[in-house]
Amino acid sequence: MAAVFFRSLVPGFISRGLLLIVLFYAAAVKADERGALETGTLLVLGDSISAAYGIDERDGWVQLLRDRLAEQDLAVKVVNASVSGETSAGGLARLPRLLSEHGPDWLVLELGGNDGLRGYPPRMLKQNLVRMVEMAREHGAEVLLLGMQMPPNYGKAYTKAFAEVFPKVAAEQKVPLVPFFLETVALLDGAMQTDGIHPTAKAQPALLDHVWPCLEILLKGSVDTRSDSLCTS
Repeated sequence: MAAVFFRSLVPGFISRGLLLIVLFYAAAVKADERGALETGTLLVLGDSISAAYGIDERDGWVQLLRDRLAEQDLAVKVVNASVSGETSAGGLARLPRLLSEHGPDWLVLELGGNDGLRGYPPRMLKQNLVRMVEMAREHGAEVLLLGMQMPPNYGKAYTKAFAEVFPKVAAEQKVPLVPFFLETVALLDGAMQTDGIHPTAKAQPALLDHVWPCLEILLKGSVDTRSDSLCTS
């Protein structure tokens, strides 16, 4: 009788056991999927160009970047910490808190334009950029540097010294560089606002396209991004 009784229970035990295994497996898969989706955080530290000055923020290149990442199933959280009028000194002052608060895996550094417009010494810009790269690395973040140039009315000596800052920092710190962020839109008809400094909404997709080849490499980690080679589109 006992043998018959236990034999009658076995199918139930097996069914419940299989059910538990399936449930545990499904939970594990879900956890893995969540882990795969939460791949990292990208921090953009810039000035008015990245803060979408004069246009709808939804049209800015940083928001377009979010859209592209979503389209390509690259679940990277993008934090835009850009502030209009920001200088390299201001970015340096804010960076420790941003690194602590967001713990980014990548930092896009788009600063220096306001230093140039105010005639600040290029050596100070270089020092600030170098320190920001160092701080980001100390927190485990990889850096992409976006270069800037000044218009010729600032004088040949100053514009040359200013433009040289970015490749020097990139070479010394071995970080990828987009040499001139505005290169593809600076002379494009209808791409600049009336102030001649800030890109229009029309120009934003071109800005993203200019940065994307280097940024994609950085995010996907398909090459050694800590090299002294320049990233260009």
